[in-house]
Amino acid sequence: MTMTNDAPWVYSAGIDIGAGAVKVVITKSRGGEQGEIVTRVCERIRRRNVYELAERVFDDACKSAGLKPDKLVYVASTGDGEAAEKFATGHFYSMTTHARGALFLDNDARAVLDIGALHARAIKIDDRSKVLNHRMTSQCASGTGQFVENIARYLGVPLEDVGGLSLKATAPEQVSGICAVLAETDVINMVSRGVSTQDILKGIHQSIAGRLGKLLRAIKAEHTVFVSGGMALDEGMITALREALATDRGVPLKVVANADSIFAGALGAALLGAYRRHQLDRRGGAAQTNSGGTHERAA
Repeated sequence: MTMTNDAPWVYSAGIDIGAGAVKVVITKSRGGEQGEIVTRVCERIRRRNVYELAERVFDDACKSAGLKPDKLVYVASTGDGEAAEKFATGHFYSMTTHARGALFLDNDARAVLDIGALHARAIKIDDRSKVLNHRMTSQCASGTGQFVENIARYLGVPLEDVGGLSLKATAPEQVSGICAVLAETDVINMVSRGVSTQDILKGIHQSIAGRLGKLLRAIKAEHTVFVSGGMALDEGMITALREALATDRGVPLKVVANADSIFAGALGAALLGAYRRHQLDRRGGAAQTNSGGTHERAA
């Protein structure tokens, strides 16, 4: 479809409710085509009522964009969509939204590595963000953001400092990559032996990177891998992943992330919502908006 330059701008929102944070992105687009990010807001959950938090973060995003909620043509939820049912138009599955958001943020992406608070998954996509294959970590939390946060808390390190400290390691200590409980026991033993915080964190990153690298190889990832989720902001994690992939025998992979990686799911939801509304309008359907009506579910 060719971009319609004289078409009016329409605004849509995506809200991604994960285990660790609520993210909202508002975009504007024309004629159902590629949009632009207007604003983005992220809030950690921290034991707060997720239903109230979702509504507040959504309201904050609307205020930041200078928009009233009824000016949004579509409000799309992803992740734990139940917490946004009160004001969302419809729901999109999170693999679909992360794929769409990743491709928007890096047009070369052909795989997405979503590292969330409680799970990690590798998603193979094509040049239109269609999901071709995927794999997820097992129930063990040793490859997730929550695990890294627990280790950082035990070591007395602010989470935002973990990546930088890891990069300063000189003799990283290997930890168990099988079980979070065993890995935490390894860390306790390392502290008692006087192993530096930098080397412990690098060892944690290497352990996680080994598991994530296997996920990418299992889906036969190619070309560029876009890292989404909160762990994408951890430069030590990104470096360890690049090192792990460079030393295995698989095809070369380029690992990328950026400051908006944590918003990939919410961004993809906003873009898909705008496109969904455009499709419904073209068919003459009475597409519901967030003002009320039936809550849609989409692939």
